[in-house]
Amino acid sequence: MLKYPNISPNILSIGSLHLRWYGVAYALSFIIAYFYLKKRLQKFNKKYLTDDVFLYIVFGVILGGRLGYIFIYNFSYYIENPIRMLYIWKGGMSFHGGLIGVVVAGFLLAKKYNIGFYQLADEAVVIAPVGLFFGRIANFINDELWGRASNVPWAVAFPSGGYIPRHPSQIYEALFEGFFLFLIMFYSRDKFIKYEGFLFYTFILLYGIFRFFIEFTREPDIQIGFIYGLTMGQWLCLSMIIVAIIGLFFRYKKRSQ
Repeated sequence: MLKYPNISPNILSIGSLHLRWYGVAYALSFIIAYFYLKKRLQKFNKKYLTDDVFLYIVFGVILGGRLGYIFIYNFSYYIENPIRMLYIWKGGMSFHGGLIGVVVAGFLLAKKYNIGFYQLADEAVVIAPVGLFFGRIANFINDELWGRASNVPWAVAFPSGGYIPRHPSQIYEALFEGFFLFLIMFYSRDKFIKYEGFLFYTFILLYGIFRFFIEFTREPDIQIGFIYGLTMGQWLCLSMIIVAIIGLFFRYKKRSQ
């Protein structure tokens, strides 16, 4: 068993103001995404496109992620405590909600600039795993979203998990949904970028597969538990896998015509 490092969730505190790892993870992810997309989107030669893409992504991730968590994972709690819907700094973000938010933002941007949705989406999904990596590391530091009880040699006794040895599922997710997924997307980018939609649906498919299997090591949300033997995250990932397979089929069929 490994000892939990017990890192403070606050990097710096001045009175009631706190600079938190969770916020820094989001900020760093957005900054990296901005400079990456600024370089990649130059090919469109459209003034302000990068700035708008960045702003739309930020709002899509934050608004979609928060609403997704509220409506999917803890609706009854927030109905009873509506003011807490605004307490984003206390956590409570849904990847699937954020994904929907970014997809909606992408459609709006594509319409605004008269660009194909997949042209934007294929570029954005390449850098998306970087944000997932930093986010999961922040979850580990925040002592949240830990795994199920386990006796594997690398199990970690999380303080909020009752000091029971558990899978460090946040690290699993950081590695597979973040690091490895980024490598796959980055090194396949130039080969497949000419096939519109292929990179987008590949990201959806691989994330869904990685997360589905990692969820077998992750403690289900206490307010939801298991649904027919699977977690809510797994059901959502199954939906992603199905959508991605259908999307890849139709993109391939369109390309071969």
